Amino acid sequence: MSATVRIAIASIFVGALVLGIKMVAWWLTGSVALLADALESTVNVATAIAALVAIRIAAKPADTTHPYGHHKAEFFSAVLEGVMIIVAALLILREAYFGFLAPRVMDLPIEGLLVNGAATVINAIWAWVLISRGRAGRSPALVADGKHLFTDVVTSAGVALGVLLAIITGWWMLDPLMAVIVAINILWSGFRVVRESLSGLMDEAVSEDTLNKVREIISKEAGGAVEAHDLRTRHAGQAIFIDFHLVVPGDTTVFDAHEICDRVEAALRDAVEGAKITIHVEPEHKQKHTGIVVLD
Repeated sequence: MSATVRIAIASIFVGALVLGIKMVAWWLTGSVALLADALESTVNVATAIAALVAIRIAAKPADTTHPYGHHKAEFFSAVLEGVMIIVAALLILREAYFGFLAPRVMDLPIEGLLVNGAATVINAIWAWVLISRGRAGRSPALVADGKHLFTDVVTSAGVALGVLLAIITGWWMLDPLMAVIVAINILWSGFRVVRESLSGLMDEAVSEDTLNKVREIISKEAGGAVEAHDLRTRHAGQAIFIDFHLVVPGDTTVFDAHEICDRVEAALRDAVEGAKITIHVEPEHKQKHTGIVVLD
């Protein structure tokens, strides 16, 4: 079992634990904001399960029906998480609406805040783990799950502030008001997660830094070739697809051309983790004089 899968499984258990703690906080206080916070956490459990399924699917090798692999499954999970975040925000707005209609005095507010604070600390730590491990392993599903959890941390902090101010001032309308403010923040976060995931589904190219690294490696390692042109890249989950045309002198043997390609591919795989490389070899008369110049 890979480290990414283990983290995804752990996320389900952490999400369930945090959800239980937040439900206790709501039960102690009757706070609309704390209830909204707990509702948001139900989404964490669902999205953690979706992330695990996506990661397991993405790890499957290529087959006859999916010759390029299953890497994009992680992007579908990330889109789902973004949508679920937005749904959670709408549920919070609904609860806040009823809170405005009938504001109420909270029961045991301090105790509820302490319990909710414990859940917030757990979420903050786990969000950091997910984002750092997800970026290290280039897993969009884990990164999206971590960002989702971080919005939950922001939610809990805003809720705690609203509840605390309501206790101090006696203006219980602050409880649903803070829930509305936090819901708007969650909506923005959900939009960003969906936007980033859709860029992967649309075969967006790698970052400019990675692209420059690829160009430098081809220029340095393709000795014996003339130039490389029509370089294209795209990312799909943990895989980065790189393809280009490599122009070689007309008298180059098939064996020598293959040696050049092997050298370039090995260097790219060492520098770009998860690289999937396709090189189309062309004779010298196909030179465009606009591509990557190969250094001697």
